[in-house]
Amino acid sequence: MATEELSEPDIAGVSGAPAPEPPMRWSPLVLVSLGTFITVLDFFIVNVAVPDIQSGLHASAVQVQFVLAGYGLPLTTMMITAGRLGDLHGRRRLFVIGLALFTAASACAGLARNPEQLIAARVFQGIAASLITPQVLALLGSIYQGRARVVAFNVYGLAIGMAAVFGQLIGGSLITLNPGGLGWRAIFLVNVPVGLIAVLLVPRLVPESRGGGRTGLDVVGTLLVMLGLVAIVLPLTQGRETGWPAWSVVCLVAAVPLLAVFAYQQHRATRRGGSPLVNTGLFRSRSFSFGLLAMVCYFTTMGACFLVLSLYLQQGRGMTPLGSGLMYLPMGIGFFAATALGGTVAARLGRQGPALGAFLVVVGYGGLALLVREIGAGGHALWLAAPLLVAGVGMGFTTAPLSSLILAPVGPEHAASASGVLSTAQEMGATVGVALTGGIFFHMVADRPGPLNSPHAFTVCLLIMVVIDLLVVGLAQFMGRDTETV
Repeated sequence: MATEELSEPDIAGVSGAPAPEPPMRWSPLVLVSLGTFITVLDFFIVNVAVPDIQSGLHASAVQVQFVLAGYGLPLTTMMITAGRLGDLHGRRRLFVIGLALFTAASACAGLARNPEQLIAARVFQGIAASLITPQVLALLGSIYQGRARVVAFNVYGLAIGMAAVFGQLIGGSLITLNPGGLGWRAIFLVNVPVGLIAVLLVPRLVPESRGGGRTGLDVVGTLLVMLGLVAIVLPLTQGRETGWPAWSVVCLVAAVPLLAVFAYQQHRATRRGGSPLVNTGLFRSRSFSFGLLAMVCYFTTMGACFLVLSLYLQQGRGMTPLGSGLMYLPMGIGFFAATALGGTVAARLGRQGPALGAFLVVVGYGGLALLVREIGAGGHALWLAAPLLVAGVGMGFTTAPLSSLILAPVGPEHAASASGVLSTAQEMGATVGVALTGGIFFHMVADRPGPLNSPHAFTVCLLIMVVIDLLVVGLAQFMGRDTETV
């Protein structure tokens, strides 16, 4: 049921004077954001280690693909369920359990002696990450209020961006430095001390929170949503590599009725006062519904950018993984600077803040496409720094503010499940982006093999990303100014 928010005088007291805000609590914010950072990092960091993993474990191309997909598949398909479990059994509890499992899985991945063991460890990592991810925004929303919440959401966005933007640089640096002669294993084992410290500190420094409503998990809804999401994610992650066989098409077609039945079942449970995975009343909020669509589109281009930029730099320009990772620095600098200002911009512009950010991403990608068209596989790579900086600024103005606007009308009793839906939208968008642009890029390069064709393929992908981010600008205009929680 919708509940009206308290007005300022009600909060402040009879005098109407604004109540002083409590001092910022940094310890919970750092620890919770750390969970976001390591789970997003492990989504991207493995890409640069693929050649070393393949040679070190004598893995086939199919096995390497399962090393990559084994993490993303359970992460994407289980977050809605994990979010509801956090509402029911405690968000901090699920967060700590996820961290402990993630740490153990990282150790197993780093010690794997054959491809099968590494694939199993990556699936284990993905399951653990699905427990962590939806609890993050729910915990931040319950711990922080007012300006402190704006700061917390900005740090959350910074954690996502830094992990995604610098994932390749961190991975390339670890492999190049080769600490202790670990080689590619270092990208997994580095999580172990970080995870152990977090598991020990989170119960002491992060307060517990739960959602309201009935206890019990919607088993039917859980099965429907997991089957529906698997039917989308599995063919998107494996279809291109296997030539889009019949099973991949069947899965994509089957996903439509599965998710339609899930939506109907959730709506029916909501109307009857049951305990659905997702309270469909959330979608009455324009900020939540249109914001989710904008988030899917935005993460589609973000996931696509990181893939095709790396392919262009390494295949088209012959750069090393570390060298290509260093090219992400301008984007990271722009992202960091914009995130620091994101709270102020969002407070002044509201829904136009993410719209401005998406438009700057369009300018950055458009400028990058024009430059690449001119310099191709030659010219100095530093020419690319300016448009990458602009795109990074746009990402910083979009990531956290858009998440904050989407979750603003969500009541505390639905915080973790709504965060699970949001996180699923992010991962789904990234998966679609990688599948879409990866397929286009590799198809165009395969038609005319050679480094000279990589710039052309990259330019085409950038123009597609420009169109999608313009759609984000448009969707932001439909986000409402909700004054009630749902």
